[in-house]
Amino acid sequence: MNRSLRIDYPSTLPDALHQTPSEFEQDARFAMAVKLFEMKRVTSGQAAQLAGIDRTSFLMRLAESGIAMIDVPPEELADDVRNAGPA
Repeated sequence: MNRSLRIDYPSTLPDALHQTPSEFEQDARFAMAVKLFEMKRVTSGQAAQLAGIDRTSFLMRLAESGIAMIDVPPEELADDVRNAGPA
């Protein structure tokens, strides 16, 4: 079962952003999904579902928001590279 969330916004906001109301609402859904994913509150699949797009598209669009698909701390990545050994 799905639930819905209602968010009131000024009717002039989409125009100010040079968007249709539908485009603005889709962008708002995507932004909320990205933020929840960034906060590690939802998986990429859950975020994609919230955004109303498939998981692959969600992951590919993360770069638009400056969010990494995979968030690995630099020291952990360096350890992984060191432990990988010669190719």
